[in-house]
Amino acid sequence: MRVLVTGGAGFIGSQVVTALGERGHDAVVFDVRQDPGADVRDPAAVRRALTGVDAVCHQAAMVGLGNGVADAAEYVSHNDLGTAVLLAAMAEAGVRRLVLAGSMVVYGEGRYDCPRHGDVRPGPRAVADLDAGRFEPPCPLCGADLLPGLVGEDAPADPRNVYATTKLAQEHLAAAWARCTGGSAVSLRYHNVYGPGMPRDTPYAGVASFFRSALARARPRASSRTGGSGGTSCTSGTWRRPTWLPWKRRRPRGAHGVQHRQR
Repeated sequence: MRVLVTGGAGFIGSQVVTALGERGHDAVVFDVRQDPGADVRDPAAVRRALTGVDAVCHQAAMVGLGNGVADAAEYVSHNDLGTAVLLAAMAEAGVRRLVLAGSMVVYGEGRYDCPRHGDVRPGPRAVADLDAGRFEPPCPLCGADLLPGLVGEDAPADPRNVYATTKLAQEHLAAAWARCTGGSAVSLRYHNVYGPGMPRDTPYAGVASFFRSALARARPRASSRTGGSGGTSCTSGTWRRPTWLPWKRRRPRGAHGVQHRQR
């Protein structure tokens, strides 16, 4: 199978390219790191890249929290406009299989349990609490301490920044494309991926060094920032199999989501 990997020279994308090659597939890298003209927002460039392609793994995106809403237009341009251009070209070319790099950030704060009120969704953390070292949010109804819970795939979306909003919009665009074309779209909601080839200029780059230090001190490899809630981290190699697996078997038409479960 011939697979177009947008962002194929990036951190996760390069792992996907390697995994596809190991399984006898032909991976086509479409990435501005290798070719400045390989921009997913360029319809002509995308159409050329889709020639002879059977499926697409869409990894290209602008990531991180950015500067609030000041760079919202850039995030929307790279993530949502780029996805829309890609999907339109796929519809035209007859390519009907898509794996989208989603993100657990679409769930917002995550899930918490209050001993009195059960499942609750706390609001944003107060600056005063953060300054005082209180990182765990209290129950929004009674102020009691909360226990972190697992986030299921059916949890309501609650994007709380521009990046999260664009990632959720990507999923909606992919779902609309799947319904209109009869194609299959799978969104993989990654969470805190780390490993070889990870860029040094990301907030997650310190995870590996934290683990290394913990191992040297014979301490547990805790990855949450407070010892309580927070998503676990996984290696880029861990995500290689679920990223190519949707192409291994024929999936039903429509949009589907797969996540790395979070606490």
